[in-house]
Amino acid sequence: MVNKLHKTSRFTSTWLGVLIVILLMLGIVFRFVNLDQKIYWIDETFTSLRISGYRLSEMIPEISKGDAIAIKDLHKYQQTNPEKNLIGTIKGLAFEEPQHPPLYYVMARFWAQLFGNSVAVRRSFSALISLLMFPAIYWLCQELFESSLVGWVAMALVAVSPFQVLYAQAARQYGLWSVTILLSSAALLRAIRLTKPRNTTSKIKDILHFISTWGIYALTLVTGFYTFLFSILVAISHGIYVLVTERFRFSKIIVYYGLSSLMALMVFVPWLLVSNSNLSKVSSKTKWALKEVPLSSLAQTWLININRSFFDLNQGLNLPSVLVSVIILILVGYAIYFLCRHSPKRVSLFILTLIGVTALALVLPDLISGGKRSSVTRYLIPCYLGIQLAVAYLFTNKITNKVTSIFQGVWQQKLWRLGMILLLSGGILSCVISSQAEFWWNKYTSANHTQVAAIINQADEPLLLTKSMEVISLSYLLDPKVKFSWLSQKSVKMPNGEKSKQLIIPENTDEFSDVFLYNLSRELREKIEKKYNYKSELIGKWNHKLEPTYEIKTFLWKLVKE
Repeated sequence: MVNKLHKTSRFTSTWLGVLIVILLMLGIVFRFVNLDQKIYWIDETFTSLRISGYRLSEMIPEISKGDAIAIKDLHKYQQTNPEKNLIGTIKGLAFEEPQHPPLYYVMARFWAQLFGNSVAVRRSFSALISLLMFPAIYWLCQELFESSLVGWVAMALVAVSPFQVLYAQAARQYGLWSVTILLSSAALLRAIRLTKPRNTTSKIKDILHFISTWGIYALTLVTGFYTFLFSILVAISHGIYVLVTERFRFSKIIVYYGLSSLMALMVFVPWLLVSNSNLSKVSSKTKWALKEVPLSSLAQTWLININRSFFDLNQGLNLPSVLVSVIILILVGYAIYFLCRHSPKRVSLFILTLIGVTALALVLPDLISGGKRSSVTRYLIPCYLGIQLAVAYLFTNKITNKVTSIFQGVWQQKLWRLGMILLLSGGILSCVISSQAEFWWNKYTSANHTQVAAIINQADEPLLLTKSMEVISLSYLLDPKVKFSWLSQKSVKMPNGEKSKQLIIPENTDEFSDVFLYNLSRELREKIEKKYNYKSELIGKWNHKLEPTYEIKTFLWKLVKE
């Protein structure tokens, strides 16, 4: 009996070790494969705009003078150039997008200066940073569970998590944010662990201890703050954890936590002041998240989003995806229950606060005042990391638990091994399919770019008229022969004294074989028709519903003679 148990334990360790190494290698490959083949969506173009050092307030006047310019000339505002420096990057964020702190963009600019401005290079920076998640989550598991095996399983889960891979391949700050969440969490637990047994009365030793433990935590906290504003929610979850574990007593740990958090906030105050002074810009940039949606649609999106951490075939809402989502939701629910039931209180409390604070901060406003903040997956990264930690703890315990009954125990282990392999296989399958796809759900505003670009590229000498920022993303799919004009209007005083808006566009269209109108209002189309004495004919209408809370409508017209 003892020999059988020993052989079972040794076999478990061997196959699990081999599996985890394979998964980590696959995770690295998935993050770097076909980086330049995927649609460069609008959020990524704003990253490139910040890297260039230009602002929209500079770009729009330059491209809206009424001239037809080459579509690729837009890329002047998408790459580093000698006309602008690092200060331009920081000012662009401060004045136009203060909701995005500058750390990632500053680092990305240096990366582009060193290695170039291609799409693959820009995305490779995010992919490279995302690899730091592996040691970061391993360290967190060591501090939280005191188990290297849970750390290895957690690494395997995030390695082939389709959600983590998607954002690792995007030229945005979310991969870096994931790393800072894990590092600050691990640094906090380390600081608490090293502070508890100390009874020294030496002030010098106390100061050195504070710097080497809580100082590191403060540094990781500042890094998170300057990466993404919602890091404040992570800091709040840490604060709740410290207060509860210390039973709201005035202890040394609470004092040190308060000092380190205060230091981090003081360093972040300059950017908070910038955000506050440009609050109207923040509100205008994020008003799309306040659009009210039915509660049923919101709940369906929550269900799909939980599923996307482990399995994602880009199918939106249909019966198979709902069934899979329900199964994974049951697994996640049981993982959290198992964590609360079998782990030390400090462990379950940490994960519950990591998940709960961010979730409640987004869900409650949606329920009370309406909106779809909680449907945005990238805002919920702390929740998904907490869920993956809970699932890693569950699987580790179930496949390595001590066997008390050889028949019952071995079969339970086999079933849980099978479940773990199926879950990981779902992640691998998802990553394989998405690695070959040009479009995926996280680039929802670009859902119809491929079809639009294909129609425009068929023309011999096309001109594209638009007033949609999506044209910058679309430009990466258009041929160099395409010319473009950004529509603008200026006020002109009429003979009767009244003011009228005059459209500024190319004077004639004789040199172009086709003139296309992209996502324009009826008013603008009528003005264009009047100026050119043409009629606009709808040649492309796409209504793409990715999920209950996101519906993308795209329209393409063509000018034709009456």
